[in-house]
Amino acid sequence: MSGHNKWSQIKVQKGKTDAQKSKVFSLYAKIITMEAKKAGGDKNAPGLRAAIERAKSFNVPNDVIDRAVIKGFGGEAGNMEEVVYEGYGPGGVAFIIKGITDNKNRTTQEIKHLLSKNGGNLGAQGSVMWAFTKTADGYSPTTPMDISANDQEATLRLYEELDNHDDIQDIFSNATLSDE
Repeated sequence: MSGHNKWSQIKVQKGKTDAQKSKVFSLYAKIITMEAKKAGGDKNAPGLRAAIERAKSFNVPNDVIDRAVIKGFGGEAGNMEEVVYEGYGPGGVAFIIKGITDNKNRTTQEIKHLLSKNGGNLGAQGSVMWAFTKTADGYSPTTPMDISANDQEATLRLYEELDNHDDIQDIFSNATLSDE
């Protein structure tokens, strides 16, 4: 019976890593599906080729990539579209949330709920874009904001909940988080 505890620990660790891999694989499958739909299934299109290369850098299996391309090209992708949400979090922190979804109405309501649950609210289009400049990697804050320790805890909790959402791809904020 001495091996029982060891297997139990391995099983828990394996479950965590498998969940992380699954999240990454599904994210890149959505990105590839959307790019394949734009490219008409042409794997030499720059957007699709770049998405496939990024997926391969995260060790996404070829069969997952191929299924995503077929899904996007075959018209099974539904209304896969990119969405950008703007809002304010705890302490007035500005957020830009990028994602890919097949149901914009559902995702909007879920993001709105997560923000309000953590002391924030969803803003209108362009309401926080002034606090950021667009860069090659996404968005960079032009007006960084220091926040209190309580607001920092709430902001980190919001980051975690948004990061765990399946449709969210990137999260940008103007908060300067300190390590205390």
